[in-house]
Amino acid sequence: MQVVRTPSQGRQAPQQCYSGVVWIDRDVTGLEPSRLQTFHAQFSPGTRTAWHRCRYGQVLTVLHGVGRVQRRGGPIHEVRAGDTVVVEAGEWHWHGAAPNTFMVVMSAHETGPDGTGTEWGEHVSDAEYRLPPITATIRRPDADRTPQREACW
Repeated sequence: MQVVRTPSQGRQAPQQCYSGVVWIDRDVTGLEPSRLQTFHAQFSPGTRTAWHRCRYGQVLTVLHGVGRVQRRGGPIHEVRAGDTVVVEAGEWHWHGAAPNTFMVVMSAHETGPDGTGTEWGEHVSDAEYRLPPITATIRRPDADRTPQREACW
């Protein structure tokens, strides 16, 4: 085990991948052989990612605020603090803040052996973003997918 103290080195997200003002901090990069990376991102109201897909999938946990997520061809879901979104490997999607509130998310994904993991597409149009969202349904782990372990705390 290692405890890694990560200094805050937030940076404004690149405009070719995000619309509006988003600040990103890298939290963790896994130790070999792991290729796990985690970030947290602070989205201003109405700000969102461009369409993108992650080679090995992505897990988003909403830490603060209200946001929106959508997979290509699916409805827009409203997500709130405490919600977790599991994006399947290779699934085109976007996520961002709701129109009138900030959103902070923690994002976890793996990179490939070459260090890449995300393919970026076109920006989400204002018309796409303004479609009415539905309340998100979060699929809970089931016995077939999650081993039962005794809590250690």
